[in-house]
Amino acid sequence: MKQLLKLSSRDYCKTICSGLLGTAFVFFQPGVTQSAQAALEDSPKVILDEAWQLVNRHYVDGTFNQKDWQATRQSLLSQQYVSRQHAYSALRQALAELDDPYTRFMSPNEFKALTTQTSGQLSGIGIRLEQSPKTNTVTIVKLLPNGPALQAGLKVGDRILAIDGKRTNIMDLKTVSSLIRGESDTTVKLQVSRAGRARPFDLDIKRAVIQLPTVHTKVKQEGSNRVGYIRLLEFSAHASEQMRAAIKELEAQNVDGFVLDLRGNPGGLLNASIEIAEMWLNRGFIVHTVDRQGKKDDIIAHPTALSERPLVVLVDEDSASSSEILTGALQDNHRAKVIGTSTFGKALVQSVHQLSDGSGIAITVAQYFTPKGTDISQKGITPDILVKLTPEQSQELYSDPSSFATFNDPQYMQAIRSLQQSIHSSERQPQRSVAVPRQPATAANHF
Repeated sequence: MKQLLKLSSRDYCKTICSGLLGTAFVFFQPGVTQSAQAALEDSPKVILDEAWQLVNRHYVDGTFNQKDWQATRQSLLSQQYVSRQHAYSALRQALAELDDPYTRFMSPNEFKALTTQTSGQLSGIGIRLEQSPKTNTVTIVKLLPNGPALQAGLKVGDRILAIDGKRTNIMDLKTVSSLIRGESDTTVKLQVSRAGRARPFDLDIKRAVIQLPTVHTKVKQEGSNRVGYIRLLEFSAHASEQMRAAIKELEAQNVDGFVLDLRGNPGGLLNASIEIAEMWLNRGFIVHTVDRQGKKDDIIAHPTALSERPLVVLVDEDSASSSEILTGALQDNHRAKVIGTSTFGKALVQSVHQLSDGSGIAITVAQYFTPKGTDISQKGITPDILVKLTPEQSQELYSDPSSFATFNDPQYMQAIRSLQQSIHSSERQPQRSVAVPRQPATAANHF
């Protein structure tokens, strides 16, 4: 699987873990001429065969779930399709025969949404909106730092009345968001109402590419200890650089230890999970993979840790894929205590290919294991300390994000107790990395 991490920029590929699916992806984007594109539009069978060939070449199970995959191809190509959507439906039915929900077809819109989600950025003006269910009023609830909206003078609490002359009170929030987003360097006109001003006013704002914050930090004074709290929302394209900056900033503030909160983190980019693991580990395996031919590849940490201070990781049943890779690496290498509930439990590697018409297909190509060789599929990672929330506690916590990492957060409070024990222990005896690779690093490693 080493080639999945070492494709050139010309291949236009990204290796990611989907939080929803708990898998690793590689994206391939073909180039298509206008004349070829026109021909493809008239021949959806070309797309079907393209997808079939990719599955035939890469699928992890050489028996294709005991199905005659050649007969599947003949069936796909023998049918007549009245539309591209008709062909898409037939392909989805064929893939369903593999009984693998993680090998799936994506329409062009679905494929674009997946790549946008994992990019960690968007082209817009940098605002977060809420819409009143009673009045349909659209209100700004957050402004991203250094975004065009903040620079243009918008404020939290401002109401967006119209977008390019279109009234927002007759739209849903999804439509509002799509109108505000657009190509970088284009302009959107907003009509804004602000408390204290008698009349609405117009603003022309130039859109820009905005990096979305996925790492949030704070220093918490817990008894006699300064705790660096880091919440990682997803493993986007910018997660590792944001995490690196966060660790360095908290180290500069002389924290005594860290709480890394991965609760609710659905996953994201594979490379980000590996890079972040190496920010906490100086040695040891990060993850193992086994492919269709039974070939095993290992990823081993390099001595690049940014901190050796005590660390606790918080997880729950929604911590998936890349979250599980990172958690497994830290737990198996005895670098961190894991607290919370068992994680999601998906450990399948996928390659994702963009097809010639802009659609895409995700194909399961391998399985991964934690450093100790544990298969977490369908069971997840078991915490070192199990802390379950009651339905009431869970509802209270997730309905008010500000209650995370407070006295109203039982899992965080247990993390603090565990962290303080580790801090006191490390004060008596300097902490060292204890995990030793069982074999020398191979020339090329892959998740």
